[in-house]
Amino acid sequence: MTKLQGKIALVTGGSRGAGRGIALELAKAGAFVYITGRSTGLKQAGQLRGTIDSVCNEIVENGGEAAAIHCDHTNDQETERVIRQIAEEKGRLDILVNNVWGGNQLPIGLEPFWEQPPAHWSNMFESGVRAQLMTNYYAVPLMRSTKDSGGLIIHTTFWDRDKYTGNFYYDLAKNALIRMAYGLSVELAADGIAVIPLSPGWMRTELVLEEFGTDEEHWQEVEALKNTESTAYIGRAVVALAEDTGKLSLSGIPQQVGVLAEKYGFTDSDGRRVPAFLMEE
Repeated sequence: MTKLQGKIALVTGGSRGAGRGIALELAKAGAFVYITGRSTGLKQAGQLRGTIDSVCNEIVENGGEAAAIHCDHTNDQETERVIRQIAEEKGRLDILVNNVWGGNQLPIGLEPFWEQPPAHWSNMFESGVRAQLMTNYYAVPLMRSTKDSGGLIIHTTFWDRDKYTGNFYYDLAKNALIRMAYGLSVELAADGIAVIPLSPGWMRTELVLEEFGTDEEHWQEVEALKNTESTAYIGRAVVALAEDTGKLSLSGIPQQVGVLAEKYGFTDSDGRRVPAFLMEE
């Protein structure tokens, strides 16, 4: 029996990228995984990228358990409906991965703030920060009612020792997620629920692979991708945290996937232990 057998997980924004990698790894570890997002059907029209249904199918075909729920997390009623469905079907929620993010709808450039389009605010804060906040709002009462869970809330974000990322809106949004996790870690400490902001390195998401004209089977042929990591890597970090009975000691503290790989001894899908991503000085 795997260590997460009987655990119920929710991964928001789980159709592709980090969300897909996390959902797949949680299912491999034995958890029942709910996957939410806006992309439905077994194939997204005109694109190679996944959907919540294709990820759910992938999990089931590999012997795992999952359910896909269509949800636009900018709509509070839809978010509440997701948590209500989980409560009705499973009666508990042990692992919440706040991964939904709308910040890539515009190019994230390095121009100064006053030259950046203000639309970044709604993309990153309404579709990202607020969407994650409201998922917490509806999910936390259910998680608190699961007294024996040793619960875990993850916020996928970016962090490199408080360095400025170079884009004002992106930096502000990602640090807001980190601070949100910290505040929740304080408020949920008595409930035994760890809240951890988790930062991956440069991931080979579907979008990155498309931009370089390659795929997950041939990325090694592209020199520029030599230091990248698969989306399974962050998934394995989430599993390691979920399995750790001492994870409360990390609650509220930003964690990097590469550092956790050293701590817990897991590797990426190709057997490498990719170091934590560090920005240039």
